[in-house]
Amino acid sequence: MGEHIVLTAKDGFKLGAYVAKPAGKPKGGVVVIQEIFGVNHHIRADADRYAAAGYLAIAPQVYDRAQKDYESGYEQADVQAGAALRGKIKNEDMLADIEAAVKEASKVGKVGVVGYCLGGTMTFAAACHVPGVSAAVAYYGGQIAKMSADKPKCPIIAFFGETDHSIPMSDVDAIKAARPEMECTVFKGAGHGFNCDERGAYNQEACDKARSMAHAFFAKHLA
Repeated sequence: MGEHIVLTAKDGFKLGAYVAKPAGKPKGGVVVIQEIFGVNHHIRADADRYAAAGYLAIAPQVYDRAQKDYESGYEQADVQAGAALRGKIKNEDMLADIEAAVKEASKVGKVGVVGYCLGGTMTFAAACHVPGVSAAVAYYGGQIAKMSADKPKCPIIAFFGETDHSIPMSDVDAIKAARPEMECTVFKGAGHGFNCDERGAYNQEACDKARSMAHAFFAKHLA
């Protein structure tokens, strides 16, 4: 369904992106932000789902500044490699690359941003700092608590897993206290990565419920 394109960030950096187009006229755009594993099969499949729902979906390769076209699986070595690459990229550069994707998606209407893990954190950051974002859905963003003094400039919801060992419920409580306007949903029995059906942490019930909520949220705010 999808194809690869090249985006140009405001500082002139060129990055790759996966684009999935809907069958008919787009209802708007959705920018899908990767985990530390790159724009891999799972992220491309997620973009395909948003395209099937009627959106122009763009997944920017936000690791391109460290390693072009990076993608991996989910073994422990992949976790370590992905984390190492993450440390080589400044948040402001990653936001510039996300902004390039938002600008491209905005050609078809309002734009929502959705992201997972690293992408969940950067979704929150994009809601606060990237122009042109009309709605945001952040899945298990581990650094949102540290950023929660920043104020989102668009409607945003966040999803967390009750048994996520990397994001304690004290962090979720801190986010709720700092950003009472931000709806946070905690899924019982779900851990980190519950959305990904290619990982052992996959939780179908939580995934299906969160996905339904995300699609309804975008339908409301991107119309």
